[in-house]
Amino acid sequence: MMIKMSLPLPPKIFLPPSNSPPTHHHQAPSPLAPPRAAISIAIPETGLGRTGTIHEESTSSAFRDYQSLFLSQRSETVEPVVIKPIEGSIPVDFPSGTYYLAGPGLFEDDHGSTVHPLDGHGYLRAFHIDGIKRKATFTAKYVKTEAKLEEHDPVTDTWRFTHRGPFSVLKGGKRFGNTKVMKNVANTSVLKWAGRLLCLWEGGEPYEIESGSLDTVGRFNVAINGCDDDSDRDVAGHDIWDTAAGLLKPILQGVFKMPPKRFLSHYKIDDRRNRLLTVTCNAEDMLLPRSNFTFCEYDSEFKLIQTREFKIDDHMMIHDWAVTDTHYVLFANRVKLNPIGSMAAMCGMSPMVSALTLNPSNESSPIYLLPRFSEKSMGGRDWRVPVEVSSQLWLIHSGNAYETREDNGDLKIQIQASACSYRWFDFQKMFGYDWQSSKLDPSVMNLNRGDDKLLPHLVKVSMTLDAIGNCKSCDVEPLNGWNKPSDFPVINSSWSGEKNKYMYCASSSGTRRELPHFPFDMVVKFDLDSNTVRTWSTGARRFVGEPMFVPKSSSEGEEDDGYIIVVEYAVSVERCFLVILDAKKIGESDAVVTRLAVPRNLTFPMGFHGLWASD
Repeated sequence: MMIKMSLPLPPKIFLPPSNSPPTHHHQAPSPLAPPRAAISIAIPETGLGRTGTIHEESTSSAFRDYQSLFLSQRSETVEPVVIKPIEGSIPVDFPSGTYYLAGPGLFEDDHGSTVHPLDGHGYLRAFHIDGIKRKATFTAKYVKTEAKLEEHDPVTDTWRFTHRGPFSVLKGGKRFGNTKVMKNVANTSVLKWAGRLLCLWEGGEPYEIESGSLDTVGRFNVAINGCDDDSDRDVAGHDIWDTAAGLLKPILQGVFKMPPKRFLSHYKIDDRRNRLLTVTCNAEDMLLPRSNFTFCEYDSEFKLIQTREFKIDDHMMIHDWAVTDTHYVLFANRVKLNPIGSMAAMCGMSPMVSALTLNPSNESSPIYLLPRFSEKSMGGRDWRVPVEVSSQLWLIHSGNAYETREDNGDLKIQIQASACSYRWFDFQKMFGYDWQSSKLDPSVMNLNRGDDKLLPHLVKVSMTLDAIGNCKSCDVEPLNGWNKPSDFPVINSSWSGEKNKYMYCASSSGTRRELPHFPFDMVVKFDLDSNTVRTWSTGARRFVGEPMFVPKSSSEGEEDDGYIIVVEYAVSVERCFLVILDAKKIGESDAVVTRLAVPRNLTFPMGFHGLWASD
């Protein structure tokens, strides 16, 4: 076993004001001792969740627990490290494969500067499971992006943040000379397609990674090679905003070093056609009251086989999207230009994200149904006219979407996703980070504001279009009546694009007084046919990230015939564990199949999105 080590400065812990109640001290258990028994309960059909006892705690201890999720990990593995179970064992029917988890790894440099979690340098984790030998190994390395080469000195093994601020960067904290406004840290999601492993970010090209060693190969141009020349363009004629875009492009690309197109970190897989689907938007869209989207579809050999380009007269900020058999689906997360924030960002006085602000000008939320193949599939409907859902929804993540054609010609479309209210979402303060004070305040993510429904929840959006594309109905409701804060919806990928019975997500039990909504501390299983909800919860002072479904190697074809893998961040013992749950037994006392311990010296901060890749 070989591990490359570097010694960081002691982590900063920011505490609430001194008049907060005193900290409650806890005696940590032995590092390798099994954690206290996880709670496994079945939720009644009301779906309203349990009414557990609220744990009393001091604000200071809650701050410490929250910030422990975002402590830097500078160590990298040179060779895979064997990780052993401290509970249970790898099941005999668990398939061989690798769970890749993208996320940030570094938040504090060697000169006292900190960055937003979204700007932490990409740190790829890989859990490889040998289903035959029933053994597991762990590998973790930084993605060698251009940003890492700029901010890390390999000779002294020290870091200096030269750009900081959510999705931007305030260069060295200087007020002028802010000529690089997008720092690609490749930390958001991971994709494996046609034998290539890619780390994705929200505003630049992916980085290709060697799947065994996790060494960085380099940038990979997946988004725009060939898209512009051969695309089907569903756009109107030239207008004043095209002129403005033409003037902005050389400035943004030449002076501010922005890529011509922003490659979104969320992609889709069409299993039936064996295609990879990606989407990009133009760099200048950030500053203009319209949006350009280019959808690309690739075959199993990564050959570009189709592109579709759409220009929408709406200023939108898209993170995730959905796809059905014949449509791309965009929830119009509406934004508008903030002139004062734009000037401040251009002068280097604030991050570039300050140029935008939310635009909840309408009580309803537009949903754009864009034709994948031709407008004939729309039945004559003009895709430029959105379907309106009668509530303000900011889409965060899509879990599944599918469509069915009724005997009378009606088209029914259902989207299952996590969404929140415009009144809660603030992309300048995500995770509670204040770039000016460098503080990470969990209360920002846990504000109740008098209505839990403002927070991220799982929703079901159902639409019905008649044979010629007119909208007959569009309804939104909590998935199975579940009203607890939740995110990261996932299903058995074999059911993507089809009617699914089960869905899983990360959620909050609400039993901590100071951290009632985030971070999440349980995995939830929805049975959409019986309208029931079942949960598995972690122990005290433990949190979970995004769950992932892994089908059994001997699966008999049932949708929930498999396992849920999820990383458990046990701040109580300063460890990370890979937990394998039996998907069929979530809600029962024996749901945990095994818990694998990551070595203490490799404990990593909370990750973002992952991928299971079967061998």
